[in-house]
Amino acid sequence: MTQIKIYGRRDAWAGRQREVSDLLQHSLHETWKLPADKRFHRFLLLEAEDWICPQRGDRYLIVEILCFTGRSDDAKRALVRDLYARLLPALELAADDLEITIVEMPKPNWGIRGVPAEELALTYPVVL
Repeated sequence: MTQIKIYGRRDAWAGRQREVSDLLQHSLHETWKLPADKRFHRFLLLEAEDWICPQRGDRYLIVEILCFTGRSDDAKRALVRDLYARLLPALELAADDLEITIVEMPKPNWGIRGVPAEELALTYPVVL
């Protein structure tokens, strides 16, 4: 299970959610083997006065990836590298204007489809 939260300024990113989501999902599919149809992305677009990042540009994005524990450090590094390689040119971002955070949680901390996540049978690997 993976959920993505994308934070950015509304005036820079409104209307581009599908484009960003498609790029993120393609990277997750390629690197972590998530099924193409397993997409849980939330955009938290803020007004300029609610987004105080003086060291970053107006198009600064934060991508927070919430996932089950179990993937190797190499798998996490591969995802981060792929996201930078994919998003920077496609979205015309400088490296300083994209930050990626992977937040891992054990399966007992998730409830999905009425049960603790450790009771789910997934169709994709969590350990890579």
